[in-house]
Amino acid sequence: MARTTTHKEGKATVTIIYRTAKTLADGSHPFWVRITKDRKSKFVATGLSLHPQYWNAEKEKIRSSYPTERRKSLEAALRNWEEKYSDAAEMLSEADQIHDASSVAAKVSDERKTSRQFKLLAYFDELISQFEKSGNVGNRKVYRDVQNNLSRYVGEGKDVSFDQVTVKFCNGWETKMRSEGLTEITLSVKFRTLRAVLNKAIGNGYAKPDSYPFARNAAEKLKFHVGKFDTRTTKRAISKADIRKIEAYEPTQDVEKYATLRNTQERLLLAKNLFLFSYYCGGINFVDMAALRWSNIGSDLDGKPRLSYTRQKTGGKFSIRLVAQTLTILDFYRPRQLNTNGYVFPILNTALHTTPTQRHNRSSKIMSQVNQDLKIIGAAVGITTPLTTYVARHSFATALKRSGVTTAIISEAMGHSDERTTQIYLSEFDTDLMDAAFENL
Repeated sequence: MARTTTHKEGKATVTIIYRTAKTLADGSHPFWVRITKDRKSKFVATGLSLHPQYWNAEKEKIRSSYPTERRKSLEAALRNWEEKYSDAAEMLSEADQIHDASSVAAKVSDERKTSRQFKLLAYFDELISQFEKSGNVGNRKVYRDVQNNLSRYVGEGKDVSFDQVTVKFCNGWETKMRSEGLTEITLSVKFRTLRAVLNKAIGNGYAKPDSYPFARNAAEKLKFHVGKFDTRTTKRAISKADIRKIEAYEPTQDVEKYATLRNTQERLLLAKNLFLFSYYCGGINFVDMAALRWSNIGSDLDGKPRLSYTRQKTGGKFSIRLVAQTLTILDFYRPRQLNTNGYVFPILNTALHTTPTQRHNRSSKIMSQVNQDLKIIGAAVGITTPLTTYVARHSFATALKRSGVTTAIISEAMGHSDERTTQIYLSEFDTDLMDAAFENL
C-alpha cells in the first residue's frame, strides 16, 4: 500500500535526451526518456533515433535541414513520449505518495497494459456479453449489428486498437456504408454506437482520450461530427381528425385482398387498439406496451385510474392518468379472472416467453405484423400517411404542441433526456408555422 508523506511529495522531471554514447547499426543515435527524482534517474528507450548530421547539439534540437515532414513526425512522437511520462509524474505527485523515478516508469507501463487489454471489436464482445447478462436484448442487437459492420470494414478475422479509430478511420467507414446504400438515420445510429463504445472504453481506462475522433463541440471542426447526418424524417404525425377516423373504424373478417390472413378481424382490432392506447398514453412505444401487466394498472389518491410503468429503453418511470378511451380498451382485454401478473395485451405469454431474448423476438415479430395491419386500417379510412405504432407517438407530441404545451413538458411526457430529440418529433409543426406565416402575405 502506498504511503503518504509528511510534506508535499515532489514531482519527477521528465526530459528527452539524445544519447550519442550509443550508436545504432545505421549510424544514428537513439532518443531516450530520462526520468529524474531525488537525484536518481531512470532511462526508457523510445525506439526513435536520428543521424547525428541532423542534430544540433548546441540547441539540442533537430536541424531544419532534416526533411520537413519527417522532422514534424519525429518531433510529435518525441513530444508524445515526454507528455506520457510527465502526466504520470504529475499524477503521482498530486497523489502525494512516496515514489521514485522507477515508479513513474512503472505507472506508464501499467497504463499501457490496461489499454492493450481490449481492442475495438473484442471490446464490443465484452459489452454485448454485459447486455446479455442484464437482459438488455435491444442494445445487444444494435451493438452486434454495428460490430458485424465494422468487422467487414476492417477485414474478417482482424481487429484494430482504439488509437487506430481516427477521423480517417471514421471517414473511410462512412464512405463504405454509403456505397452500400445505408440511409442517413442508419449512419447516425452506427456512429453514435461507435462513439458510445469509445466513451465506455475511455471511462474504463482501456483507451486514451488523445486519439478520440469525435467532435465534442462545434469548435472541433477537424474531428468527426456525428450531428452532420440528416436524421429528419418525413411527416409521421396525423391530425386529431384522423385519430377520430381510426376510432370509428370497425374491422371485418372479409377484408378484400387480405382475406387469406388468419384471424384478420382479431389482428386488425389489436392493431387499432394498440395505436390508440399509445396515442392516449403519452406515446408509449410498442415494446413497453407489449410488456405491460395488469399490475401496472392502478389508482391514484383521488381514486382515478393510472398506468405506471418503467420505460425499457431509458429506465425512466412514468405515471399516466387513464382517460375514457384507454379504459374502454383495457376493459376489452381484461380477463374474467384477473391475474395481476398476466400481460395486458395478447402479445406475450407468461408460459412461453420466459427469457429476455424470447420476449424481444416475439415483440419484434408482432410489431411488424401490427404495422402491416395499421397500413390496412389507414387505407380503409383514407389516411394517406403510412400508419405505424411510431406514428401514434409522433401524433401525441404534435397534438400537445398544437394545444400550446411547451416543448419541455412534451419532452418530459415522452421520456426524452434531451429536448433536441423531442424537436425531431415536432419538426413538421415548425414547418406548419412557417407555411402559416407565408399565407399571411
